[in-house]
Amino acid sequence: MPPKRRAIAPWLIAGVVLLAIAAFLLWRNAQRPEPVIAQAPPVPVQATPEPAPEPEIKHPIESVPIEPLPRAEPLPPRAESDAALVEVMTALVGSPAMTQFFAPDELVRRFVTTVDNLPRESLPMRVRAVAATPGSFAVTGAESERSIHADNARRYEPFVRFVETLDAKKLVSIYVHFYPLLQEEYRSLGFPTKHFNDRVVEAIDDMLSAPQPQEPIALVQPKVMYRFADPELEGLSAGRKIMIRIGADNARRLKAKLGEIRLVLAGPARTR
Repeated sequence: MPPKRRAIAPWLIAGVVLLAIAAFLLWRNAQRPEPVIAQAPPVPVQATPEPAPEPEIKHPIESVPIEPLPRAEPLPPRAESDAALVEVMTALVGSPAMTQFFAPDELVRRFVTTVDNLPRESLPMRVRAVAATPGSFAVTGAESERSIHADNARRYEPFVRFVETLDAKKLVSIYVHFYPLLQEEYRSLGFPTKHFNDRVVEAIDDMLSAPQPQEPIALVQPKVMYRFADPELEGLSAGRKIMIRIGADNARRLKAKLGEIRLVLAGPARTR
């Protein structure tokens, strides 16, 4: 080989080798799979829950017509409201009636608790706003044929006469004046979204719908307390059973006053 060709040959061989290596590397890289880049799963977007709608107010207190109270003072805190309520009620009914017919303490709490329990199965004595009726529950008949004594209704006549003297409009005006405290107490009992005035009207309607069973009304005494022998009567609400126990005439008179109060609060009651 001529001297010039011998000088070129090594460089030519080296170039071919480099091209071969580069081609091999390109081929090997082409055979490798593309690396998979792990992606974090999308964060689920939590929908903001819509606020629960406020329960419908059946009987808004704002629409109740009221009469101005004499010497109406700003409402005290709920825990200090007894004295203010007693003062206003005493001005309406007199001190003897307050002492005779109402519980001596915690009137706001007792009134709210009593109203809430009237449409329920029972009304515990310890929470009643009204004082216990003097005397004992009068029964008659042999042990197997007990019934409510006809004279039992006389025990309730003083209270019924007292209720008949109440001015429904003035009584409702006191109720509306103290309503913010009553509503606050009602919510503290476990009803944060309900309206106490709706419960008041419901309790009144429940008592107005109490039946008048034919007398004498049979009783049983499974334990200490007497119960109605008729399961349908015994299954009535506490308010309805009170209207039965006080006697037909007393119930009629109380229903008349309850109807007046209901008319001022929410219009005439619907007949069932």
